[in-house]
Amino acid sequence: MNKSKKKLNLWIFHHYATPPGINGMDRPYDFGKNLINKNYNTTIFSSSYLHYANNNIIKDEELYTINNDTEIPFVFVKTNGYSDNGLDRVRNMIAYYKNLFKVTKKLIQKGEKPDIILASSPHPLTMIAGIRIAKKLGIPCICEVRDFWPEVIFLGGRLKEHSLFGKALLTTEHWIYKNADAIIFLKPGDFTYLIDKKWDSNQGGKIDLNKCYYINNGVNIDLFNQQIAEEKVDDLDLENNKFKIIYTGSIRPINNIGEILDAAKLLKSYEDIEFLIYGEGNEVGTLKQRIKEEKITNVKLKGYIEKKNIPYVLSKSSVNLLNYSQKKYNWSRGNSSNKLFEYMASGKPIISTVKMGYSIIEKYNCGIEIKDAKPEELAQAILYIKKLTPNEYRKLGENAKKGAKDFDFSVLSNKLTEVIRQTL
Repeated sequence: MNKSKKKLNLWIFHHYATPPGINGMDRPYDFGKNLINKNYNTTIFSSSYLHYANNNIIKDEELYTINNDTEIPFVFVKTNGYSDNGLDRVRNMIAYYKNLFKVTKKLIQKGEKPDIILASSPHPLTMIAGIRIAKKLGIPCICEVRDFWPEVIFLGGRLKEHSLFGKALLTTEHWIYKNADAIIFLKPGDFTYLIDKKWDSNQGGKIDLNKCYYINNGVNIDLFNQQIAEEKVDDLDLENNKFKIIYTGSIRPINNIGEILDAAKLLKSYEDIEFLIYGEGNEVGTLKQRIKEEKITNVKLKGYIEKKNIPYVLSKSSVNLLNYSQKKYNWSRGNSSNKLFEYMASGKPIISTVKMGYSIIEKYNCGIEIKDAKPEELAQAILYIKKLTPNEYRKLGENAKKGAKDFDFSVLSNKLTEVIRQTL
């Protein structure tokens, strides 16, 4: 875009978006920061209850509050807090949806108006709000699909696809894709979901695949390297000379951390191998009990770690571990976890315990993928990398670091501006 042109106003609706320095989802902020020099003014609309920090920014009856302390302004929309995935979390989603209409109406009355809206899932209410508000304003809405709801719920066994509620969710999902002016998928194979459902126009459906785009998650490489240098962690386990297998992230059933413990038990005779697990989740208590009762001495649960410290931790690893369950998610369409790109940016080999379609690890030759890995196979993969020659080991790390450059947010933001250009 020519810099002399009027700046376009982009509103991003993202329930779980967080400002820098807070654990959470910073994709919207990274986009906004990179769009500053591309003639865009970005405003992010997020929930006042910060999911990853367990903190509600709005303590009173205010409908919203605006934070201008960061390069990209945040509008925090009033929502209730919650402690689990029960009714309070559903109320939180509904509150965000309903209050988005009220908040945007007030801002428009004050003279603020977007030229385009980007509404991001996972839950569909955000995208429904984006489409409805955009239609009232006579502007386009781009829907960003991070996870296929309700597919993830069906796979988790919590809801049957052919139940009345399951069918209602599918109908809603279809309405979103049909009415979105453009759709951004985060994994390279996500478009096949529409084909599998026979919703695409090539099979007589109402969704044109030409309005579908792919922009993966990624990493801010400059910030990542800066944090390695400036956000060090005082931890003797990181400074020792052991062969360190590091996992960072949630500790939930889908992450299958119990199998890491099983693999660690198989490697107990290797005194120079150590597993360091960083993160929180509802399975931490179970893992602690197992470590104590089964006398697993080569695994340490390190607990919560701030996002700014993750780059330094990963820089001290020998292998970074992507640990998932093959059965609780459909990996055939690829992987777009932020963790993968942080692992790559650290320049260390990666082991994935699931085999993914459109594999980035395979494409860049930066590690090992094991289909539905058993503990024995994970242990063997660790030993395989440990026994590589220095040159072979270094090459895997170099490949990872080089591949990460393709997923830097400066590159991804260029893709987003092209989607916006074509949509407008």
